Amino acid sequence: MKDLNGKVAVITGAGSGFGREFARLGAHDGMKLVLADVQREALDAVVAELKGAGAEVIGEVVDVADSGQVARLADRAFQTFGPVHLLMNNAGVGGGGYLWENTDKDWDWVLGVNLMGVVHGIQHFVPRMLEANRHGTPGHIVNTASMAGWLAAPLMGVYNVSKHAVVALSETLYHDLRLAQSTIGVTALCPA
Repeated sequence: MKDLNGKVAVITGAGSGFGREFARLGAHDGMKLVLADVQREALDAVVAELKGAGAEVIGEVVDVADSGQVARLADRAFQTFGPVHLLMNNAGVGGGGYLWENTDKDWDWVLGVNLMGVVHGIQHFVPRMLEANRHGTPGHIVNTASMAGWLAAPLMGVYNVSKHAVVALSETLYHDLRLAQSTIGVTALCPA
């Protein structure tokens, strides 16, 4: 997609960091934005900022680890703006320490957000994006991983595992979409 003006973007983790900056860039390019974050105050601040700048934007408090909440986000996005052109599965959390000291709760939290958040985005958005793509609507999916998706630094085991999984999932999604004869693009974003 070269022209983003009027296109619809869904961005998770939009209350801060990369997600907030992606939202600002999307607004600058004239995109209609559906922003999601688990932190209401941060999300509300970004939505207010972008609305104040003239952007068409809505915000939803969403825990991407919860499939039902991501399904609700997809419903709201498609009902409000129509076909989604850009899905940015960006929400992420960190975790560290020795692998043998990480608890089940640590694993559940990091994998729930970093990996299952991307899985839920794929499950609830891609079928609708595929249908729109069959009728000529362009689409692209960006899954935020990390340099930790390529390298395994010490004291970051749970995080490393989650981000390696996002890279593998993104590569597989790319191939699956080609097999489905779709022109939807896929990017695994690996910032360092």
